[in-house]
Amino acid sequence: MQIGIIGLANVGKSTLFNALTQADVPALNYPFCTIEPNVGVVMIPDQRFMDVVDLVKPEKATGAVIKFVDIAGLVRGASRGEGLGNKFLSHIREVDAVIHVIRAFADPNVSAVEGSVDPLRDLEIVETELILADLQTLENRIERVTRMLKTGERKYAEELELLKETSQHLNNGRVDLIDVERLPNDLRLLSVKPVLFVINVDEEQLGEPDQLEQQLAPLKEKASARNSEVLLVCADLEADLADLSPDEAEEYFAEYGLEASGLTRIIEAGRQLLNLVTFYTIKGAETRAWLVPRGTPAPQAAGKIHSDMERGFIKAEVIEADRLLEFGSFAKAKEQGAVRLEGKDYQVQDGDVILFHFNV
Repeated sequence: MQIGIIGLANVGKSTLFNALTQADVPALNYPFCTIEPNVGVVMIPDQRFMDVVDLVKPEKATGAVIKFVDIAGLVRGASRGEGLGNKFLSHIREVDAVIHVIRAFADPNVSAVEGSVDPLRDLEIVETELILADLQTLENRIERVTRMLKTGERKYAEELELLKETSQHLNNGRVDLIDVERLPNDLRLLSVKPVLFVINVDEEQLGEPDQLEQQLAPLKEKASARNSEVLLVCADLEADLADLSPDEAEEYFAEYGLEASGLTRIIEAGRQLLNLVTFYTIKGAETRAWLVPRGTPAPQAAGKIHSDMERGFIKAEVIEADRLLEFGSFAKAKEQGAVRLEGKDYQVQDGDVILFHFNV
């Protein structure tokens, strides 16, 4: 699964992507410097996993990762194909969730594509382009389904009603009312993807939290209506501090009243955005963290490791990572009856340490 980083041009998307992935991607001052999406794999900071590794002391430790995609900046009119808009919109269609980067910093050396800095306006421009693209997708689908109904294919009647209802919600700007679970999987609407809003500020703004809160209140209200989180980040600062040790960076961010770097908060928010849970395996030479969608049954989680394990799944021995750390070893936890046996219907929980049993 992957998260796309979107927004207007010159808002700091590529700078943020560079900091996240520590990759050298062009971050130039013109609209289409990214054009083709850049893809980076980012390790999820996980202290719980590190504690398990310290306990087990394996030959190899492999953390969980999330894939981020830096998608070129949208421009007003993208839904009509302006600014290579169709190509960029197709890149957004391929990702599972989006981080929408919005500019709040003022820098005369970095042009604002709309001529001024206005976070709420910029949010609405991007959302409008996504909605317009979705309305076109729905119109095309409605025409096709209507033709199928005329040939006697009555099974499409319910879909047609759902498509028209969805189109009406989009026309009213009420993305929050759309029943995403009922939509056909191949529709791949843009505006209904899970979204995290990241406000890119400068260092001076970080030091003025009250003023910043007042400035961003309307934007946060709009995000809240979508049940979306808003994070404040200084992408330039994050990029500058990316090479520091975690302790050094933490000390620097503490000066601004932040408990963790914006990157750490974005990565964890990204995991939540994709509705993923982390489980751990400790058998053999490698201790590893794995990501699966929340609600994944144990056999499917085993299949993440190897298809044979899913096909021949018998049972799973499970203990929470925190409990394992209390006992000091898997064997001691098992002796004390703290390790549970779970069957094929068990849904993997965040923080589970699992030993899968299978036979093929």
